[in-house]
Amino acid sequence: MRLGIIGAMQIEIENLKKHMTNVKNEEVSGVTFTIGEVEGVEVVAAVSGIGKVFAAICTEAMILKYDVDQVINIGVAGTLCDELGVMDVAIANQVVQHDMNTSALGDPVGLLSGINEVYLPADKGMCKKVASVAKEMGINYLVGTIATGDLFLTKESMKEDIHKNFGAIAGEMEGGSVGQVCFVNKVPFTIIRSISDGKGAAMDYATFAEKAAQVGIDIVVEYIKGM
Repeated sequence: MRLGIIGAMQIEIENLKKHMTNVKNEEVSGVTFTIGEVEGVEVVAAVSGIGKVFAAICTEAMILKYDVDQVINIGVAGTLCDELGVMDVAIANQVVQHDMNTSALGDPVGLLSGINEVYLPADKGMCKKVASVAKEMGINYLVGTIATGDLFLTKESMKEDIHKNFGAIAGEMEGGSVGQVCFVNKVPFTIIRSISDGKGAAMDYATFAEKAAQVGIDIVVEYIKGM
């Protein structure tokens, strides 16, 4: 079993490296991949960079170069629902790209042309296991749709629209892209998002991003222990 772990920013991966042994680094397509073991499980970890294109480059390189069996994308997100507040966790049972819009051609908003899907399902077994870990850790979590787009969501009206249109519980900038690459490559994936910003948006993010990112790392380490 080889597990791929992707984060958008350094803070989302750096603390994971503290749990890794037999570590080596390689660069592929401008992305530094850290290869090692966590609790006896082979792990390939990488910082993708922010946004959908960077996330896609990282995921495709990870799958093709390192032949990972599963991909977990960790990171932070803004809440899109009342049930999740700062430091809570959103777990995707599916992902959607809210900024994909060819509706002028008669398509539903969010449709991924070429694969003709709006929602891409996360792996049910991985999702269930992550949820079980979060529950055991006493973390408030919610399983649902995570929405991805290339913009930081600051306006409440925009958040409300995404929640209304897609039923999304959290919004971020990479998960849908990771999910799309995994989907076309037939690699099981799950997305874990620690809530770093609520109503305060950018102010909350600046305060809580690093702490929220650590929550995701803690969940992943416990997930690996159970593999």
